[in-house]
Amino acid sequence: MKILCVGMNYAEHCKNDFADNKQLRHSLLYKEPVIFSKPESALIRKDLPFFVPDFAERFDYEAELVVRICHVGKDIAPRFAHRYYDAVTVGIDFTARDLQQTLTSQGLPWDICKGFDGSAALGRFVELSQLPAVQDLHFRLDIDGETRQVGHAADMIHSVDEIVSYCSRFFTLKTGDLIFTGTPQGVGPIHEEQLIEGFLEGERVLKVRTK
Repeated sequence: MKILCVGMNYAEHCKNDFADNKQLRHSLLYKEPVIFSKPESALIRKDLPFFVPDFAERFDYEAELVVRICHVGKDIAPRFAHRYYDAVTVGIDFTARDLQQTLTSQGLPWDICKGFDGSAALGRFVELSQLPAVQDLHFRLDIDGETRQVGHAADMIHSVDEIVSYCSRFFTLKTGDLIFTGTPQGVGPIHEEQLIEGFLEGERVLKVRTK
């Protein structure tokens, strides 16, 4: 199973959450999606917490819509991309932020700050047939009952279909693969002993505690 992720896919996130990082802000200039990956070991197993690691000073939450691939596909045209995913949920891309900033400043890959064990939380998938159009989906992230992020898929720089099509140019998409589609503004640090909840169209689909 592959876990593909899109970086910097919401303009306000790029402008506001990284106002002091010119290299990350420059992602707004990219005409194509910025893709990175996480290994399968990044997924937090069901009902387990996120254990805050000790190899960085700051770990941030990034709530995202996650789509589930349902058919094998390669070089998929954007107009056919909707046929290749069947469900969506809210996920969290946990990021070692200070480590990311160091790597970025040195022009190095993001793998260790994005793909470490336990860096991906995944909610319960909801079939697309039970939801509004994918680009009209609303989601949010609460921490200890306080809303921290609110997202609307319509604000994506690159749509879900564009992302699926683009990824399939480089990777054969297979049934069960996951695509994290980017985070809206509002990312911030997490701490031990917090309750993180993700909501899709007002319904809670994700619950994870930090330890």
